[in-house]
Amino acid sequence: MTFANETKSIVIGGTSGIGKAVATALANRDGTVDVASRSTGLDVKDEAAIAAYFDAQGPIDHVVFTAGSSAPGGAVADVPFDAAKQAFDTKFWGAVAVAKAAARHIKPGGTITLTSGFLARRTVPGTYVKTAMNAALEAVAKILAKELAPIRVNVVSPGLTDTEAYAGMTSEARMAMLHNAAKSLPAGKVGCADDLAAGYLFAIDNPFVTGAVIDIDIDIDIDIDGGALIN
Repeated sequence: MTFANETKSIVIGGTSGIGKAVATALANRDGTVDVASRSTGLDVKDEAAIAAYFDAQGPIDHVVFTAGSSAPGGAVADVPFDAAKQAFDTKFWGAVAVAKAAARHIKPGGTITLTSGFLARRTVPGTYVKTAMNAALEAVAKILAKELAPIRVNVVSPGLTDTEAYAGMTSEARMAMLHNAAKSLPAGKVGCADDLAAGYLFAIDNPFVTGAVIDIDIDIDIDIDGGALIN
């Protein structure tokens, strides 16, 4: 049972990767956390299902959306439209549908935190689907921050992070990519899911942050086979 003074958080896409780390961090605080994803039976491409899910939740304090970490890679002329549209339906339209449905239940001063990625503002050939989705999310979040106030809406933009998002790569290619990236960084390491989770907690905790894109990034050149698997 959730008591009236308890904080209730929901993480969409919280069964793996960054979402799982965010859900774990929130679970270590007072209040309750509900995790939903395709593996739990929630299809973020189904607007009616999303609306029904939030209608069943009651009052909410915080919603985090991390679903949709993969998209087809390749040149604009080569990527099938159907594949590109399916990726948009999950990450972009899914995020918008969640924000639309959740806003009816979030308490004043509550938060919605979406997820984009560094490709929104970095030019990497062969990643146009990811670039377009991430840039669109960042633009729409700023509008939502104005339209939904006093609910705060922000976006976390991850850089290269060691998560399941690279499952499409061979183990050797993945390890080589992460190792080469780490060598070029002052910290000597690539980000992990727990590092990213701290950015979502910042967006939730700071009452003066809304309409912001919170970059948790690394300034390196990326050379990845099938680069659209990255954020």
